[in-house]
Amino acid sequence: MDLHLKGKNAIILGGTRGIGRAIADTLAEEGTNVAICARNADQVAAAVADLKSKGVSATGASVDIMDGDAVKAWVDSAAAELGGLDILISNAGAMAQGNDPASWKQNFNLDVLGAVNAFEAGEPHLAKAAKANGDAAFIIITSISAAQADNAGSYGPIKAALIHMAKGLARQHASHGIRVNTVSPGMVFFEGGIWDQVKTNMPDFFEKANSRNPTGRCATAQEIADATIFLACPRSSYTTGANLIVDGAVSNRVNF
Repeated sequence: MDLHLKGKNAIILGGTRGIGRAIADTLAEEGTNVAICARNADQVAAAVADLKSKGVSATGASVDIMDGDAVKAWVDSAAAELGGLDILISNAGAMAQGNDPASWKQNFNLDVLGAVNAFEAGEPHLAKAAKANGDAAFIIITSISAAQADNAGSYGPIKAALIHMAKGLARQHASHGIRVNTVSPGMVFFEGGIWDQVKTNMPDFFEKANSRNPTGRCATAQEIADATIFLACPRSSYTTGANLIVDGAVSNRVNF
C-alpha cells in the first residue's frame, strides 16, 4: 500500500530513541523528510546522520520543549529547512510515576505544555500544508495508563489530559484540514527503555507483567510507530479525534 508519504515533511519531538526514533526511521524509509529534537545534542546529531543515509532531508536540534519560544523558533526553522510541515508528532514525555507535586509538575510541564507548545508552533505550517494538499496531521503519543488506575499517580491523568486536548483540537481544526489523533501504547520494550530496565532489575516483575497481557509480551517500538504512521498518512484522511490503543488487549475497556 502506498501511504502517500514520499516528499512529505515531518517533525518529531523526542525522536532519538524508542518510539520516536522508530517513527522517524520509518517515515524516512517511506520517503518523508524529517526533523527531530531531543535533549541530548550528540544523540540528535547521530540520529540525523542515520536519517540522511536513507536518502531524505533530515535535520535536528537540542530543544527544551517546555520553552514555548524555543519550540516556535525551532519548528519555524525546521519547517523552512524541510520546505514545509505536513506531519507533527509529539512524543516527548517525562515518565514521572509519582503522586507527589514534583512528579505532577514534571509530567504536566513536559507532556502537556510540550504538546501545547508544539501545536502552537506547528499549526500555521500545518494549515498551509492542508490548504495546499488537503491534509495535515498532528499526533500525540499518550499511554493506555490514561484509562487505568490501580493507585493514585500523576502519569495516567496527564496522558488522559492529552487525549482530551487532542479531541478538542480535532474538532476545532477539522474544517481546516488538520487532523489530530492520539496513540496510546501499552508496555513497550526497547533497549534503554523503562521495560528494558525492569527486565534487568526486576525480572520476576517483568515476567508477571507480560503474563497479564493476552499476547504474553511487550510491544516493540516499531509496532507503535507503524500505528502512528498510518494515522499520520493521507490514507487516514477521514480519521481525526481518535485515540488508537495499541496495547495487545491488556486493557479490558470497550471504546465506543
